[in-house]
Amino acid sequence: MQLAQGPRVRFSPFYRKSEAAGMQTATVYNRMVLPLATEDPEADYEALTQRVALWDVGCQRQVQVQGPDALKLCQYISARDLSQLKIGVAKYAPLCDHQGRLINDPVALRVDEDTIWFSIADSDILLWVRAISGEREDNVEIIEPDVSPLAVQGPRATDTVAAVFGEWVRELKFFHFKRINHEGIPLVVCRSGWSKQGGFELFLEDGNKGEQLWDLIWAAGEPHGIRVGAPNYAERIENFLLAWGSDTDPDSDPFEAAIGDYVDLGVEHDFVGKKALLAKREQGPTRELKGLLIDGEPLNPNPQPVGLQNPNGSRAGETRDIAHSPRYKQNLGLAIIEVPHNLPGTKLQVETPNGWRPATVTDLPFDL
Repeated sequence: MQLAQGPRVRFSPFYRKSEAAGMQTATVYNRMVLPLATEDPEADYEALTQRVALWDVGCQRQVQVQGPDALKLCQYISARDLSQLKIGVAKYAPLCDHQGRLINDPVALRVDEDTIWFSIADSDILLWVRAISGEREDNVEIIEPDVSPLAVQGPRATDTVAAVFGEWVRELKFFHFKRINHEGIPLVVCRSGWSKQGGFELFLEDGNKGEQLWDLIWAAGEPHGIRVGAPNYAERIENFLLAWGSDTDPDSDPFEAAIGDYVDLGVEHDFVGKKALLAKREQGPTRELKGLLIDGEPLNPNPQPVGLQNPNGSRAGETRDIAHSPRYKQNLGLAIIEVPHNLPGTKLQVETPNGWRPATVTDLPFDL
């Protein structure tokens, strides 16, 4: 079976280069193709953690809010305080609905005085922001701009990016960025990325320049053993980088999703979901996203959430993700666990294709 091309499922400016470099498995994310793996997942992991990997993450779309009221609107829709967001700085900014449910966890980038991008996870935030803006009658324009991120991740990512753009990139702080034009390619160079290995996201602002940008980075990375790759399932679970919609379910709130530290309830201004989140914080969680250490031989990733129960067979929650960790030589899981079974050290059982396996609850991030 092949994935048909067409307006409903789009391909990024880097897709052809990524495919030619060896990407063989993909999924659909924000109605775009997201390459996931080559024929050798172990080599994908090794390149990311020991050298440098180049990722087509053009599916990480931007919601651009532009106009005199841009910052005011973005403050209202974000549970993270953006009032002090400066030009050239990015900030992790969870978005909630009016009931406090987490509906996306984008990174907000203030590109200029009146322009903010939300670099979103996989959901229709463009529609949400337009609806709220229309009700408020804010003086803004909200679009999906021609912006496609290309990620350069790994211990040699800085050397690779510096060889293309110059030594100044070494001075960029984490979640800081610079907007440049390099050899006719307009882009934002941001020190960020969905791994704990360090690196950059290059926000290309002209889709026609995608293959040109790819070739520049690839050539610079060859001395460092560059390899095509993608957001790595095992690496992000090892380091607990939240995957909205995978680790969470439609009713998860930020506290349940283990990102409550990024919710600013002490701000004076109102924001969407503030009242509900204050009540949730006061009541305390009835369930939480926690880690699992799962016994036994290496497990393959689970295609769907699986059962989680107490040793006596009663329900304890739901296991959202399972991966075998190359770093820890251990099966790891992320699970939404009901109180009081969420306490670290609690013994539970995880459903697997070969039966139930013993598992132990742990805090996130994993610290083994």
